[in-house]
Amino acid sequence: MKLDVNALGTFYEMAREGAGLAAGRLTHMMGVETQVGVTKLNFMRGREIQRDFENSTEKVGVRVKLTGAIEGYSVVVFERENAFQIVETLLAEAGPDADIDTDVSDPDEFDAMTESAATEVGHIMNSGFIDGWADVLEAVIDVSTPELVEGQSADPFFGEIDEAPADDDLALLFQSRIETVGTEVGFSHYLFPKRESMAKLLERLRASEGIAYDKLDGFDRMAERGAEEVAETATTLTGIDTSVEIRRLNFVSLEAIPEQVANEKLVGVAFEFDGMPSGYLLFLFDEESAHEVVDAMVPMEVEEDGFGEMGTSAIKELGNIMASGFLDGWANVLDTTIDHSTPEFIHDIGAAAVDPVIIQLGENQDFAFVFDTVVVADGREFDCEVYTIPDESDLERALNNLDVDRIEEAPTTAEFQEVDNA
Repeated sequence: MKLDVNALGTFYEMAREGAGLAAGRLTHMMGVETQVGVTKLNFMRGREIQRDFENSTEKVGVRVKLTGAIEGYSVVVFERENAFQIVETLLAEAGPDADIDTDVSDPDEFDAMTESAATEVGHIMNSGFIDGWADVLEAVIDVSTPELVEGQSADPFFGEIDEAPADDDLALLFQSRIETVGTEVGFSHYLFPKRESMAKLLERLRASEGIAYDKLDGFDRMAERGAEEVAETATTLTGIDTSVEIRRLNFVSLEAIPEQVANEKLVGVAFEFDGMPSGYLLFLFDEESAHEVVDAMVPMEVEEDGFGEMGTSAIKELGNIMASGFLDGWANVLDTTIDHSTPEFIHDIGAAAVDPVIIQLGENQDFAFVFDTVVVADGREFDCEVYTIPDESDLERALNNLDVDRIEEAPTTAEFQEVDNA
């Protein structure tokens, strides 16, 4: 089974088209202006899905079976509180002309009526997404009767689905949000297609030789190994017990990246890397997290407002360590050479922090791979968003040449450049 950027781009287009249809149908049904947005297209391993469900938070989902151009299952999942919030908001705002009963007897209970409303909302979203996919594919996809599912683990949602991924298998997840009447909540949309069905679809959508699916899996594992190298070298060079965890591999539209960056002051570093593949690498922290980095890496109290020389140096040093760990690990696995520039310090608001890179990349490509990362140092946790954006054609060639057996065998010894703090 092979895929390429064109195929993934079509999936992204399918998701956006489906979101528009879902929003239109919710607006029509409730008489309330509603927007549904797709933020990211994720590839997640089965064990990561299991972990996402094991946070003791009650979840509510609506599951349907698919037949036709795509065979398998589609599942929309909300945290229970979010499901209740969106249903209550829609019911409260819906007028007398709404297509459903809006009489909520007890707003504190997720009773039969609100469960029915949640099922209807979930079904509208599922069918809207799927009809959008069908429109893009110019094909027919049939949807079964919706089934409401509740639970605190993945098993009630996916345990009976043969197509659900095993621990080390990659699945497709759309991270989305729904907005209405001042309310915005996130939800997850899982697609579990039959392998044969997905293989036929990808074969149809590919515009190039494509990348074997196990090579994409290898790309994900390369990132995991790079993260392990980051942790080891950061601990060695700073004396701080540090670990880095890759949470998931995302595929996003370049134009959507600035929209996803938090509208707040961000601190980070940017690199350009050259080799096979070439591209850009960014590490972005919110200011609070960046200060945590500085406090953890600088053993003395720093009397600086904002980010002076010491703070900037610490952020650039950590960025250099992370970049070397990622890219040297990749180079060893790919049996190639990847060089990166000295770190460029970033301290700007939201989208402005990433716009220069997006503008450069936008001349040659429309999409990017992004890794979400959590860095933990000396018992302190801080979020770091990692944008790894390879050149599309370079990435395809590099992964097609990838020997997946080398991923576990190749050394990941990073060689560090001196950081220019000028």
